Amino acid sequence: MEEGRQKDLQLLEEIIDKGLKQKLLQTIASRDKIFEEQKVLSDLRKNLETLEKNGVNSFKTMVNLGSEVYMQAEVPDTRHIFMDVGLGFYVEFTRQEALDYIPQREERIKKQLEEVSGVIAQIKGRIKLAHHQIQQILNLPDENPSSYRQRAFQY
Repeated sequence: MEEGRQKDLQLLEEIIDKGLKQKLLQTIASRDKIFEEQKVLSDLRKNLETLEKNGVNSFKTMVNLGSEVYMQAEVPDTRHIFMDVGLGFYVEFTRQEALDYIPQREERIKKQLEEVSGVIAQIKGRIKLAHHQIQQILNLPDENPSSYRQRAFQY
């Protein structure tokens, strides 16, 4: 194989392994964090609805201090809560204000998930394109589309 083709192959493999795959993993991790935030928000909404429905104004709970070490805590007044609104800022809401705010936040999270999922699809497309270019350099026949699709989505 000529030296130019070898350099092209090496460059494409480097782009895939050190660039695209790493970026894909980071983007998937970012998406997973957004999913976690979505779950926490959904749980908060359900808990607030339960408190509101049952008229609970105080309760006892267990608080995770870290490393699975828990401490009993008493919440004397559940009529007001502090919610993280982003950038490290917390706002005091009444239960109803929080229930009104949560759908707005869920909509923002939904948009973030759509954006991140689009980025993931673009990265996978670039990986697929780079694999196709490698095939062309090596003069390999095109793979079976279904097996290629499986390989493209395993990253």
